Amino acid sequence: MHSSKTKQIAKNTSLLYFRMLITMIVTLYTSRIVLNTLGIEDFGIYNIIGGVIILFTFLNVAMSNTTQRFLSFDLGKNDMEQLKKTFSMSMTAHISIAVIVFLLSETVGLWFINTQLNIPHERMNAANWVYQFSILTFVFQIIRVPYNASIIAYERMSFYAYISIIEVILKLAVVFLLQQGGFDKLIFYSILLFIVSILILYAYKIYCNKKFIISRYYFFWDGSLYKNIMSFSGWSLMGSVASISAGQGINILINIFFGVAVNAAMGIANQVNGALNSFVVNFQTAFKPQIVKSYAEGDKKYLTQLILQTSKFSFFLLFIVSIPILLNTDFALKLWLKQVPEFSVEFCQLIIIYSLMESISGPLWMSVQATGNIRNYQIIISLLFILNLPVSYVFLKLGYNPPVVMFVKIIIDAIVLTTRILFLKSLLKVSVKQFLHDVFLKIILVVLIVIPISFYVKTKFDGWHQVIITTSISILLTAFGIYWIGMKKNERTFIKSAIRKFVAIAKIR
Repeated sequence: MHSSKTKQIAKNTSLLYFRMLITMIVTLYTSRIVLNTLGIEDFGIYNIIGGVIILFTFLNVAMSNTTQRFLSFDLGKNDMEQLKKTFSMSMTAHISIAVIVFLLSETVGLWFINTQLNIPHERMNAANWVYQFSILTFVFQIIRVPYNASIIAYERMSFYAYISIIEVILKLAVVFLLQQGGFDKLIFYSILLFIVSILILYAYKIYCNKKFIISRYYFFWDGSLYKNIMSFSGWSLMGSVASISAGQGINILINIFFGVAVNAAMGIANQVNGALNSFVVNFQTAFKPQIVKSYAEGDKKYLTQLILQTSKFSFFLLFIVSIPILLNTDFALKLWLKQVPEFSVEFCQLIIIYSLMESISGPLWMSVQATGNIRNYQIIISLLFILNLPVSYVFLKLGYNPPVVMFVKIIIDAIVLTTRILFLKSLLKVSVKQFLHDVFLKIILVVLIVIPISFYVKTKFDGWHQVIITTSISILLTAFGIYWIGMKKNERTFIKSAIRKFVAIAKIR
């Protein structure tokens, strides 16, 4: 039984990585063209406007996690009637959220854009147009969430992969259209992205209505289900608010203290991090439904195995693609961008280090959410995350350079990770000692092998020779370390078996 589940996860992971490879290449290319077409100032404006919209996503993120959790849990229980009710109630909730977000955006958000942000006066009109279309784009993304959650809960990753590829191709087409004509490119960019969001929502709706009987929305009212969903999402909401504040709140602080040019640097760092982090997101997305379903089925042994393996390999997957970037950040940014905003290198390196730590945490919060008992967890984690804002503000007020906000974020995230491990022990009885041995020890040993040697090699070369040699050596060292030190014997056996099957299929073809 576990073998078939493992094969399903492996298949889904492969599809998601195919998706990731295409989307990463296109995203990195489009980011470069957008920056060069809009210019540093307009690119910074787009990022800060997007940051304000994202401040409202705490509602959407909370409900997205809730919808995925309840659908996966009901699937684990094999309760089809409950699944239909859960989907329809979730859709009703998301439509309500879309209305709330629209109202908040047109009142509080509009006031904030026009009175509090540091945007050049001559670009305020364009900023307001971008803001309006960003709101509409986000509203359609909210309504898309229950369909997306259904696809993930049913583990239909093929459609999820293909529609994501179509979406980035459409965004690539947007970039080429952006270079045409004499209109205001910043406004036109936001309009085109809005059109893409409509098309993708429609594609999701058609697919889900055809494939899943549960996703045919109908309005009904179940007070008990509503209470369960809203109770869970209410506590998730607290965590989402804190997480969004730690990310976009810091972006706004940077704008207030330093202006849109430094926002552009942070935007570049987020683009790089988003591309790299997609390795982990895809990997964890493949595991998430199984984590919830195994808890619903009461299979604690398999659940523990999933948590430990997902945490460990999430770090390794991100590390193996991140280390060449960390070693050659300055060279990579100059090659990728014609204009490299100040502080881009520091932001990129620090945000990657932060994401490496955060990658370990993914399966931990997924497991806590699977239990449904998240009140105390969300209160403590939220308080820790929200510390990013006051602490960062103090350091910026004292005159520190912008990268200090990322140092603060890394330190707080280390405390958050420790807290999550303690909750894992409390709620799921997973041994802290086992987690430290099977996850942390393996990670530390691999890092201690790769980092010193790679940085030593870097000092011996420069230019293209440095990039090629350090990248090759760091990847080989990391692969060697993961296979012989990071993996257990049964994990190495599985990898060898998968390689043999792949070679056999290739020979037949």
